[in-house]
Parts: sequence; structure tokens; C-alpha cells
Amino acid sequence: MAVQKKSPVDALTLEVVDLIGTVVARYHEEYEQAAAGHALTGAQARLLALLTLGPLPMRQVARKLKCEPSNVTGIVDRLEARGLVERRADPADRRVKLAAATPEGRKVARSLRESLDFAREPLAGLAEGERLALRELLVRMLAGAAENGGA
Repeated sequence: MAVQKKSPVDALTLEVVDLIGTVVARYHEEYEQAAAGHALTGAQARLLALLTLGPLPMRQVARKLKCEPSNVTGIVDRLEARGLVERRADPADRRVKLAAATPEGRKVARSLRESLDFAREPLAGLAEGERLALRELLVRMLAGAAENGGA
């Protein structure tokens, strides 16, 4: 395995990292508040949002949320009790249980996402070309991180 050479850190890079950190922190803070407004914890809201993309095996949910499978079981139990999530047998392997958002769960997840104003309002102040450029830069950053063993 080759050792990667680290790039020198300049003041501009440090400032951009700090700004990204501030955006992420503010996003998480608003996400937690929005989740609470729907009587959900942040973890429940993230799991519900993930399941709106489609049913997933419990172990895969745990990997994607970077938590223990036993934690996922508890979160799914609480969401299932509220009628937001259901467990299904995997058609490909009946021994595997899939977690899936119910129609009510998808409705709550959509409402939660629509209530997140922090990112949407400042982005609306940017011209479409600026938003496209920002998206492209973020995609490139994430692709580079994935190639280097990150994200």
C-alpha cells in the first residue's frame, strides 16, 4: 500500500474547511430540531429518510448509518410502533428481514425534509449557475474522497 503524500495546508484551505464545518453543524442542528418537531430523534429521522429510498436489510441500514445492528433494531421497533416503518421478509432470502418505510413514514420524511430551511434559503439566494457550480464542486470533492478511501 503506497503512502499518500499530504498536501500542504494553506490559509484558504483552512478557511474553506472551517466554513464547511459550520454549514454541516448548522445543518445537523436544524435537522435535529426538525426531527423533534415530528416527535422523532435525529437517528429515527435519518433511518426513516434512508428507508424512503427503498427497503433495506437491517444490517445494511446499520452500515449506512454507521451504528450497531442492535441500535437499528431498537430504532426500527419505535418507528414500527408509530406506523412509520414495517418489517418485511426479503423475497430473495426469507431469513432476512427488510425494513421499509410505510406510506405514512414516507409522508413524515417528506414533511421533515421540506421543513429544512437552513440550506434551502441561502441556496435560493445564489443564481442557478452558482448552484450548479457548487454542486459540481461538491460532487468532485466527494468523488475524490471516495477514491482515496474516504466517504
